[in-house]
Amino acid sequence: MLLVIDVGNSNTVVGLYEGEKLLNHWRVRTVADHTIDEYGMLILNLYRTSKVGSKTISNIIISCVVPSMLNILEPLCKRYFHISPLIVGPGIRTGMPIYYDNPKEVGADRVVNAVAAHEKYPGDLIIVDFGTATTFDFVTKKGEYMGGCISPGVMIASHALFEKASKLPPVELSRPKSVVAKDTVSSMQAGIMFGYAGLVDGIVDRIKKETKTEPTVIATGGLAEVMASETRSIDFVDEMLTLEGLRIIFLRNK
Repeated sequence: MLLVIDVGNSNTVVGLYEGEKLLNHWRVRTVADHTIDEYGMLILNLYRTSKVGSKTISNIIISCVVPSMLNILEPLCKRYFHISPLIVGPGIRTGMPIYYDNPKEVGADRVVNAVAAHEKYPGDLIIVDFGTATTFDFVTKKGEYMGGCISPGVMIASHALFEKASKLPPVELSRPKSVVAKDTVSSMQAGIMFGYAGLVDGIVDRIKKETKTEPTVIATGGLAEVMASETRSIDFVDEMLTLEGLRIIFLRNK
């Protein structure tokens, strides 16, 4: 069985594959000051809920955008699983040319998403990942990663509004009844939800105009389902896109 680990700035997603089948997946907070043993016991307890013993894990692949976390996860894999994990980074075989000025600058998660999207969906593609940052990546129908853009994530904007405006409270990210809201909480929710929906549609429109294509737009990430319903540009929501990309990249490096 293959254990896939996607480490983001806010959350870490762990998946367990048997062949092409995703048996289970879990989302936990990324905490860089946890010890090796704390994370080891957490992962062990998570996949034991699937009644899978540690000896059945034969391979591990990791995508990580928090460099300090690799100092935890690499020794963790060796100590608890007796496996040297495959790390997504420069030199790994992805099967996708990266047309970035410096390919090493592209986040591992963005490359993994691009590989999975090209494998699963035909034609030109835009991948929108709603994470700590909201990223937009353009992939041609030939499977070429052309680049993209990065904006502050939905929750970053929400927290900044609460922290910098003394009279504004923290709010739950949910759809308000109206854009012309009648109370402070609903007003903040309207600004965040509809504002980010407009941001997504605006950037997607600009990518289409600049590339002269009509790409399929795939949304992924923890807030994809919530945000996709408020946009007019997102065609599909694929929350497991990154995990699937890790599985594909592992097979290409097997």
